[in-house]
Amino acid sequence: MNLATSAKTWLVLGATDMRKSIDGLAVLVSDRLELDIFSGHLFVFCNKLRTIIKILYWDRNGFCLWHKRLEKYHFFWPSSEVEVLEMDHRQLCWMLDGLDPMAIRGHPRLQYNNIL
Repeated sequence: MNLATSAKTWLVLGATDMRKSIDGLAVLVSDRLELDIFSGHLFVFCNKLRTIIKILYWDRNGFCLWHKRLEKYHFFWPSSEVEVLEMDHRQLCWMLDGLDPMAIRGHPRLQYNNIL
């Protein structure tokens, strides 16, 4: 999966019915969450057992649906009262690698206006 690191990543929290495919997930994003499904951002869904993740995104001229199923273990999936949570590309990669993205903290990004 070669994705643009500039795209936002939205975790759709709670359990999602993994029988949903592109159309069902797209309706969930646009109607229930009121987010722009054609933005190119990544929308990440997880099942109740936390063994399956689906990622839906728009790529120039069509939808892409990426699916990963764990044969053993579970994904670390945040529990929160909000419906959707934004994370960055690094955190998504950590989650897909089996790490807890909410527990790992790197140094904050520094930005300067000049070097002196």
